[in-house]
Amino acid sequence: MRQVINFNPGPAVLPQSVLQQAAAAVLDLDGAGMSVLEISHRARAFEAIYEAAHEDLLQLMGLDAGTYSVLFLGGGASLQFFSVPRNLLPPDGVAAYVDTGVWSQKAVEQARRVGRAEVVGSSASEKYARLPEVSPIPAAAAYLHITTNNTIEGTQFHQTPETGAVPLVADMSSDFLATDRDFTRFALMYAGAQKNIGPAGVTIVVIRRSLLDACREDVPEMLSYRVHEKARSVYNTPPVFGVYVVGLVCRWIMEQGGVAGVAAANRRKAELVYGALDAHPDVYEPTVTVPAHRSLVNITFRLRDSFRESEFLDGARERHMVGLRGHRAVGGFRASMYNAFEEAWAERFADYLHAFARL
Repeated sequence: MRQVINFNPGPAVLPQSVLQQAAAAVLDLDGAGMSVLEISHRARAFEAIYEAAHEDLLQLMGLDAGTYSVLFLGGGASLQFFSVPRNLLPPDGVAAYVDTGVWSQKAVEQARRVGRAEVVGSSASEKYARLPEVSPIPAAAAYLHITTNNTIEGTQFHQTPETGAVPLVADMSSDFLATDRDFTRFALMYAGAQKNIGPAGVTIVVIRRSLLDACREDVPEMLSYRVHEKARSVYNTPPVFGVYVVGLVCRWIMEQGGVAGVAAANRRKAELVYGALDAHPDVYEPTVTVPAHRSLVNITFRLRDSFRESEFLDGARERHMVGLRGHRAVGGFRASMYNAFEEAWAERFADYLHAFARL
């Protein structure tokens, strides 16, 4: 049984049933006589894990294996900030980026180490309190890059930008499989798994095969999407345990009704908490100024009276709630409620918000 209500932004809460299966596999993987931590990444046991996770991910996303491929890599989304332009940005080309916060800024910085990166929309002047308007994308752009959900700032794209013939690339680290999107609109999606889909240590890249064919050939092997795809994610030793847990979570999502099912639950959880915050405008200040831009999975807010912050956290701890302090870059509070965050927990948190406001 869980002892706390886990609001941590990542690594984050995983389904209880997945934790139980993973714990058993640490001792013995399906009767193999060895731990999932010990099996060879070249063994048939891991091939079966990889194939199932690959197939289930594409099925959940409504994508065809003939059109898209899944890579299981290391390095986190931060490595993808550099890997994306290194694979996709020609030496004389330009990439377009939408700047919506800290992580998109880092992506731009890494792209500029490779070549020319043009920001076509930014809400920096408004301290990222809303999503920006996107200016026309250069027709010759190698791709447009967005961060679908901004964990620090609490904003989220609920509508996919129109890009025409320009490939759309997205960092989906914090809302991957948490919201029901038309994934066919994206040419490349990447995500650190440690928020919605698995443990820290495995990074998922979903790439359209036509884009894979267009990747640069002068890429170091460890950064090359072509190399990793050809090697079926075992060019080097992959994060075996992480891939195994991703596969378990995929099956759990299917049991919840697929992405549509968990997305509906995430909306219900967010409505409970935003409803409580909005009910007490004299006490709480949600940091996102446009309600339509609010994140469903990272709810950011402040207290009107900042001197009560310690009191708020003390009350949360008394109720066994952990991980509510906001990111060090912005302060305030952040309630991260990813796929495995239980609806009953959201109800209890909303009750606490109401109770605190009445003190």
